[in-house]
Amino acid sequence: MGSMEDEGLAGAVLKELQQVAEKFKDEDEDDDFISPYAHLEKSAVLQEARIFHDSLAVRENPRKCCTVIAQLLHLQNTGQFLSSVEATEVFFGVTKLFMSDDASLRRMVYLFIKEVAETCDPDDVIIVTSSLTKDMTCDVDLYRANALRVLARIIDSAMLGAIERYVKQAIVDSSGQVSSAALVSSLHLFDRAPENAVVIKRWIGEVQEALSSANQMVQFHGMQLMYKIKSSDRLGVSKLVQQFSSRNSLRSPLAVVCLIRYTCKLLHDEVKEGRLGEGYQSSSGGVGGSICAIGYGFLDASLRHKSEMVIYEAARAICSLPQTEAQDINPAITVLQMFLSSPKPTTRFGAMKILANVANYHPRLVAKCNEDLESLLSDPNRSIATLSITTLLKTGSESSIDRLLKQISSFLTDIADEYKITVVKSLQRLCFTYPSKHRILIGFMSNFLREEGGFEFKKTIVNGIITLIKALPESAESSLLHLCEFIEDCEFTMLSTQILHLLGELGPQTSAPARYIRFIYNRVMLENSCVRAAAIAALAKFAASCPSLRASIMNLLQRGMLDEDDETRDRTVLLMNVLQDAMDKHPYVPPTEDELANAEGGPPKDEPVEDDIASFVLLDGMPLSFEKLRRSLMVYRSSPGSMESAEALTFANLPIVEDSAEESTSAQDVDMDDMGLGSSDVPSDEVVKEKVDPAAAVYAIPELASLGRAFRSSAPVPLTESETEYVVSCIKHIFENHVVLQFTIQNTIDDQRLENVTVMLQNDGDLFEVTGEIPASNIKYGETANSFVLLERSADSLIENNAFACTLHFNVIQVDPSTGEDESDAFEEEYPLEDLEISTADYMAKVTVPDFRKAWENIGNDYEVLEKYALSFKSLDDAVAAVINLLGMQPCDGTASVKASAGKSHMLHLSGVFIGGKSTLARAQLSMQGDSSVVLKIAVRSEDENVPRMIADCIR
Repeated sequence: MGSMEDEGLAGAVLKELQQVAEKFKDEDEDDDFISPYAHLEKSAVLQEARIFHDSLAVRENPRKCCTVIAQLLHLQNTGQFLSSVEATEVFFGVTKLFMSDDASLRRMVYLFIKEVAETCDPDDVIIVTSSLTKDMTCDVDLYRANALRVLARIIDSAMLGAIERYVKQAIVDSSGQVSSAALVSSLHLFDRAPENAVVIKRWIGEVQEALSSANQMVQFHGMQLMYKIKSSDRLGVSKLVQQFSSRNSLRSPLAVVCLIRYTCKLLHDEVKEGRLGEGYQSSSGGVGGSICAIGYGFLDASLRHKSEMVIYEAARAICSLPQTEAQDINPAITVLQMFLSSPKPTTRFGAMKILANVANYHPRLVAKCNEDLESLLSDPNRSIATLSITTLLKTGSESSIDRLLKQISSFLTDIADEYKITVVKSLQRLCFTYPSKHRILIGFMSNFLREEGGFEFKKTIVNGIITLIKALPESAESSLLHLCEFIEDCEFTMLSTQILHLLGELGPQTSAPARYIRFIYNRVMLENSCVRAAAIAALAKFAASCPSLRASIMNLLQRGMLDEDDETRDRTVLLMNVLQDAMDKHPYVPPTEDELANAEGGPPKDEPVEDDIASFVLLDGMPLSFEKLRRSLMVYRSSPGSMESAEALTFANLPIVEDSAEESTSAQDVDMDDMGLGSSDVPSDEVVKEKVDPAAAVYAIPELASLGRAFRSSAPVPLTESETEYVVSCIKHIFENHVVLQFTIQNTIDDQRLENVTVMLQNDGDLFEVTGEIPASNIKYGETANSFVLLERSADSLIENNAFACTLHFNVIQVDPSTGEDESDAFEEEYPLEDLEISTADYMAKVTVPDFRKAWENIGNDYEVLEKYALSFKSLDDAVAAVINLLGMQPCDGTASVKASAGKSHMLHLSGVFIGGKSTLARAQLSMQGDSSVVLKIAVRSEDENVPRMIADCIR
């Protein structure tokens, strides 16, 4: 009985489910809705658009018209653009829709006019201005606001004056919708043309009234337009800030946020111009000081605003101010600390992001938030948790590192690789801050090399460890062992080859080189061809550096002779032959027990002899990179008579190729990326432009061919303003005993043609003598030509700075601007130019050295000059740039930029090659003394006894 009841109940449920399924099935079958935007054809839509010309259909079926307009806009936005004729025809049809009173259709008309206005003929678009102006003066706020927006899109500066009265009335309208539309339209018009800006600047009274509106959006848009009007007037902006910061009249949080940003920019400009006075919280210091004090007071008061948005923006602005002290930022830090416990993830993230930036230069201030930061390590938002751990790594003390690492170890296993990379970069910075903890930190990072992770994550760790090895030599041995363990189970060929190359470079220099050979040899047997070839090269470097290991390594290399890969096999044959020749010429004789017992200072070093062939081939690098070799060969080939010369082509005979500014910047970017401070690891896809030899114009002149190859060429030096009648610049080509001045002259006067154009030089010194001139024969309007002046330098005098008074001499012929035909005879004319200086720095080629410390020691102090100078600069950055410019040398080791952690002192390394091929190095220490003085201590060394003094005298 019970069983029968259960079966009946189950049948009833099944029947009910079937009925529900049938119901949904019927609904699906009856659902024949088709999207009006599916499978649209432009011709069909244009055909349907003819409904716009049927006044009866427009009044009775506005919904159909809305659909057609939407389809037209869909075609426009999906790339099916209307031709000019089609757009004009449809546009005229749309204008007839103004006769309908349907609000939805009117809004679609406004939208269509805005979108198609740029495609149509401007003369056709003007036709609708009368309809829009009529809507702008009607009683319906919706029409008035939208009409204003459309008019702002289609009118030009000439028509703005005609509707100026209506726009001004709309700005002060009681309707917030209309007033906001007028203000936003004015913002767009202001940026469109300078003529519009002139007209809108006269509306300042109406905009000021809009700022007193009770509508928050009106105040917001009014504040933006008011700042736009006054943005070019520093005094006007300061009055705007003072006006609204002194009275609490802004009800709109968005308007207050705008005012905070304008105040922040004003304070940045004040500090940049040196008008900070005695500080942000000082009421003295003159007018500039009072502006900074008032602006900071407003930002500080905004920290107590009732809107969270305003408080956050004020805290962000205070923390971004330049030249702040701890007491200036402390109120903002207190507010941000409260935000860390907010229930809103966006608020917590915003506060964390600001604190993470402040921790870079004020870690002690942020340290008081460490307890709150630690509570965010378990935040469900991984971005917040990552920022908290990176900030803790910046603010934590040395004693807290162990505890932080324990928290990170469990934290890293739960986050994605992109967050892990950020944490690893923070660990690298921490290792630089506390070098004594390098073993713990490197060991911690290496543990994650053996965990799961992608290529970028592993690459970041490897690059970080390599950077730490270079910066902290004491960490080399332990770091190399960690990397050796990693390549035992590394799945990325690029990282394996990179580590093997590093082992070959640094492994032989450690206290026990033999311990790394096992790891390298395992790669010869177990890896792919690329890794096997890299392992063979690394083993050969060990053999070249350590003669005691050569016999053993030769036995290991035998396996590479039978390798199936051609590259690995050929590399093995070459390396074994080089090593065998070195062993035959200088066989290794181990020291006897007596020699070891009697040796002073420990056992003798295991290093190759001076003329060892293996050391020369495998360890000594090229004197220049392959890219510079290519450029140098191209310059050599283009120089006169070089290809016909019987002289042997050696590195010493190659032209010196300077390091360009782009190369120096890219080299610094690579260093920053290695330290985890770069913006991206993605290589650039930009094509490097071929560098043209600047002396090619000189080589093309037969009269100057006897001068030979130019030592270097300077950058163009402007001798006139770019807006003058004749634009002149000069390139200085330096030769062994001559200087060729290449004057580039451009004629910008349309009714003149210049002939026989030369530059006359006057100089009171005895160092140079003008020995030749090559004039520019003919320069038409808009054309550019070169004139050359040859200077011979006295070989008996030391090089020093020389200034020349320059005057442009030429013959002028008046011409017809339209035809170019001559209208007068030639008459002489002259034009004064700026003075031209040939400085000692012009004789210095910017050439970097790969290892500045080694080069400094090798060059010796036989010819060294030490000097001390007092310079007038307000920052180390300006002083460093000035010293580099005055000496004309190339910064090395990334010392061209002052790091934020440098404090008030910076060490600058410079290198170059002086005329005659004399290598020159300089070390300069710059220290701030007070607010506007820098002390420079400089040491210059060179291969020539006269060069250091000439270079040191460049500081003036």
